[in-house]
Amino acid sequence: MVKTTKRTSVIFISLTCAFAVLLACTRTATRDDRRAVSYQQQDQTDSKTYAYECGDGYRFIARHQNGKVWLFLPEKTISLPHVPSGSGAKYREGQIVYWSKRDEALLEFKYVKHSKCKNNKAAAIWEDAKLRGVDFRAVGNGPGWNLEIIDSHKIVFVSNYGQTRYAFITTEPSIDTQARTTVYTAQNDKHKLSVKVVGRGCRDTMSGEAFETNVTVILDTRKYQGCGKALH
Repeated sequence: MVKTTKRTSVIFISLTCAFAVLLACTRTATRDDRRAVSYQQQDQTDSKTYAYECGDGYRFIARHQNGKVWLFLPEKTISLPHVPSGSGAKYREGQIVYWSKRDEALLEFKYVKHSKCKNNKAAAIWEDAKLRGVDFRAVGNGPGWNLEIIDSHKIVFVSNYGQTRYAFITTEPSIDTQARTTVYTAQNDKHKLSVKVVGRGCRDTMSGEAFETNVTVILDTRKYQGCGKALH
């Protein structure tokens, strides 16, 4: 696995291939890989991510941040400065216009107006994690929890519907290619953590959403079961 302080698309391919036993990784860098690499170096203070689905079927990601917006469009990635608006938030440069208010938006791009754009809140959570540089994310229920693996060595586990947060630094995972299993172990001053990721289809017990991997988390003596996927 490649380790370096500067992240490139090669790193993201390597990190994804760490889950090769889970995802059968054979691809080259995609637009999403390059998107995350270029974006994550930006200051992320006071930012919010939206995943819009428009009335005409057009979809795009918007990241509001520090007085401007980053738009991740199917065609390209652009940033627009904020401009005055009588209502909502408006960003514009040349013929490209983006306007939003709460969870609704409008986009004018290449002389085409995409209207009735609604934020998909569930999708926005995953897109936000990807833009923050999260490599792998998992979720579960009873009570609600989520786990993020960042830079292949940092694990953040949040339980009790977001009320409790644990951070760990982990060593290299144990990978069994035949069993398509990856196991992370970590320990901090007070707690021990084990994360087992298995390349087997999984369906969220609350939303019914299908995932690529089955995830088991053991925090000290308590077990959590859920689903996850690689983000890069």
